[in-house]
Amino acid sequence: MKQIYLDHAATSPMHPQAAKVFAEALGAHFGNPSSIHQTGRNARRVLDESRRVLANSIHADDPEIIFTSGGTEADNLAIFGTANAKEGRHIITTQAEHHAVLHACEELEKAGYQVTYLPVDETGRVHPEDVKQALRVDTILVTVMLANNEIGSIQPIAEIGELLKGTGVTFHTDAVQAYGLLPIDVDRLNVDLLSVSAHKVNGPKGIGFLYQRKNTPLKPLVFGGEQERKRRAGTENVPAIQAFATAVQIAQETMEDKRQSFTEYKELFRSAFEQHAIDFKENGTDQLPHIFNVSIPGIDIESFLVNLDLSGVSASSGSACTAGSIDPSHVLVAMYGIDAPELRNSIRFSFGIGLTATDITQAADKTVQITKRLAQK
Repeated sequence: MKQIYLDHAATSPMHPQAAKVFAEALGAHFGNPSSIHQTGRNARRVLDESRRVLANSIHADDPEIIFTSGGTEADNLAIFGTANAKEGRHIITTQAEHHAVLHACEELEKAGYQVTYLPVDETGRVHPEDVKQALRVDTILVTVMLANNEIGSIQPIAEIGELLKGTGVTFHTDAVQAYGLLPIDVDRLNVDLLSVSAHKVNGPKGIGFLYQRKNTPLKPLVFGGEQERKRRAGTENVPAIQAFATAVQIAQETMEDKRQSFTEYKELFRSAFEQHAIDFKENGTDQLPHIFNVSIPGIDIESFLVNLDLSGVSASSGSACTAGSIDPSHVLVAMYGIDAPELRNSIRFSFGIGLTATDITQAADKTVQITKRLAQK
């Protein structure tokens, strides 16, 4: 039985071309890019070329890219690096951020910082005016994700960045889920720091970057050598970086085609639900094209996901399934409240490379069948 993978928002398979580049680079570009001999210089050339590709993808300058081990480290470097570099003890974020941001903020609270966790509305979006009202004289950082990884809602980042101009407050956005699917221009977004991870755009795991606008205060978290202009010590993973750049080039070239295909995939799901009179509600609005998060009344999400998996469909929910219990999605809690039924019956389908309309039609049909069967129990 073919497994239809609909969990690309969690991680994506490597693009075959990126995987080929990665495998070849393991042998061809094993040198330390800090070494001055020919082997090291060859690795440095690949590193510099890849950095240029990634910088161009967000309309940044090459020196503004800091390679990290992924999105989590990039978020942590943005948050702790800013806190360690600036005076002031107040940070603003939202209740619906990725845990890489939320848990970092919680650690700073333990160290005496104050964090304002702004609410989101039922669409999953924060209001720029709420950010403005939360600003204080000791605010050093605002961190708001570009688009949510669970429901796909796109945040008003450019508007928030505009109101922060001239305040001296550093503005960070976690763009991990949006990168490769939305055009990103750091100047138009008005951001100072931006986080990205390769494995969400069909690159390898274990590599990402943090964009740091020139002259934005930031202290390193990792100490050792002088790599990445003394901002992140450690020998750069050149094969992974080159594969990352390859995946990003492909993502940039195919962005519009993917957006169109993923929008069609959502419509196939909607049509199947409507044709079979399935009661459903979409969670979020102004969404990324590849995320379809839907609440289906009357189902138990844990049983639903198990049945989907047994039928050959890989999907997920905003909940973390643990032994005998489900922790509610903090994103849905922020949107609807702790007692909302959506916390117990919402599922996320997310699309990516390798899928066809036939796959989606089959997955939608199986979802309908399972819904009907479980509703009868």
